[in-house]
Amino acid sequence: MPAHLITRRPGADRRSNRGAGRLRAAALATAFVAVLTPVLSACGGESAASGGGSTLKWTSSYFPTHWDPVVGGSGAQFRELALAYASLTRTDESGKAVPDLAKSWEYNDKGDEITFHLRSGLKFSDGEPVDAAAVKAAVERAQKQKNSALFGDLTSIESVDADGLDAVLHLSQVDYQIPQLLGQRVLQIASPKAAENPEELDQNPVGAGPFVVTQVIPGTKALLKKNPDYWDAKNIHIDNVELTSAPDASTVVSGLQTGVYNFADLEPSQASAAKKAGLDVFVQPGFNASNLSLNVNKAPFDNDKVVDAVRHAVNREEFVDKLTFGYGEVTDQPFPKGYEAYDPKSENAYPYDPAKSRKLLAEAGYKSGDLKLNLVIPAEDPQAEIVQSQLAEVGIKVTIKIDKNWATPFFAKDLTFSLYSTTGRDSAAQTLTAHFGPDGPLNLSTPYEPDGFEAAIAKVRKTPLDAPDYTRVLQAATRAGLESKALVFTYSQPNLIAKSRSISDLPKNPAHIDWTGVTISGS
Repeated sequence: MPAHLITRRPGADRRSNRGAGRLRAAALATAFVAVLTPVLSACGGESAASGGGSTLKWTSSYFPTHWDPVVGGSGAQFRELALAYASLTRTDESGKAVPDLAKSWEYNDKGDEITFHLRSGLKFSDGEPVDAAAVKAAVERAQKQKNSALFGDLTSIESVDADGLDAVLHLSQVDYQIPQLLGQRVLQIASPKAAENPEELDQNPVGAGPFVVTQVIPGTKALLKKNPDYWDAKNIHIDNVELTSAPDASTVVSGLQTGVYNFADLEPSQASAAKKAGLDVFVQPGFNASNLSLNVNKAPFDNDKVVDAVRHAVNREEFVDKLTFGYGEVTDQPFPKGYEAYDPKSENAYPYDPAKSRKLLAEAGYKSGDLKLNLVIPAEDPQAEIVQSQLAEVGIKVTIKIDKNWATPFFAKDLTFSLYSTTGRDSAAQTLTAHFGPDGPLNLSTPYEPDGFEAAIAKVRKTPLDAPDYTRVLQAATRAGLESKALVFTYSQPNLIAKSRSISDLPKNPAHIDWTGVTISGS
């Protein structure tokens, strides 16, 4: 899928690398407060795997369904795929792009060509060289493979020339977002030789990341060992990884206490219990946002009054109060407040007003109870029940339909009404395009886009990230996107993680999990 549906369980370019970090650092500091609670160790079970050494035992509610990064897309599971795969760039604690497989990069004077210079002597875990040809193959596969979830993110790339360790990306437009975009989320690079058989790669990943996968039990478990050929292996201090699919959220804390796991993503409802159990619980900054997705190409949402009625029927505070346990906040945008792309001028454009909602429905010709909607989702989700209740208050009857194959009709734009929660992108422009662009994977109303959005986002791409007016231009694009009738945003929340105290603090890279420098004691 192009992005991860988060179901809350009942779930060194001189122009683009400098000023952006300063802006993001300030914005992220405002948007999030990192909560680190070091208390008494839960101890227990920090034993190493049979191969010896320190072992990370990570249980996750988003265990990869696909290990081919082209298919896995940029959803939450990219954090786990990043164990095995590296990318051209990665994100630092300020949110800016820094070198990874590429040691540096530069744009041409016009801004429509960027050259990435790869590190020398690197190889994939199958022995194949990490070179510009591998980058070219990765981009082309992401653009052309039938089941790729990434093609919509790479529309600015027209072609790639490979010259030894130099990958030259020719762009279809001036786009200074490319280093931000081509990090762990969008272009994790697989061995071209292994990728000749995408079905095999999908369950047997071959990358150049910090770890090498030794075994995958689909949907259940993966075992990995440290990759001695990783470019920064000297700063990877974990020897083995046991990655498992999380059981019911209510049992994760006990598993951490007893040492079955020592690291886990955490539901907000379990945070208090984890703290009381003596675990480290911390907030990892992110770009998460939840929304109601409307298809304006289908009745009744082809009527603007019905769309506005739904907008005014949504009480965002209820989502925060019932689902986030103090960790979330309301948002009517695809970004959290304080992030540089958040547009203060657009805040609360459609306030909660059920009386106005009922009036708009009457003007559209609907009496109370006349309008009936199917809300189609992939699994049980308390968000759906809140939507059902709030729309019932204004006279709209909602029936919740669970479709385990939901992704197929959603991304084919066949649904009328659904829910979506995303992890965002490191490139704010790409987040906007994914939601509001005519080919956006999160735009249920494709090919619809709001008037003025195309020009606004083009201006963002033409503006270097360290330009003085970058934030103003970016917020204007957010404002143009929010004219869309296809999405109604509700709330955002950061990522919660719980770990044993034996694991040292992690870098607080927004939305990413970075194992650089992390140690596990007592192994």
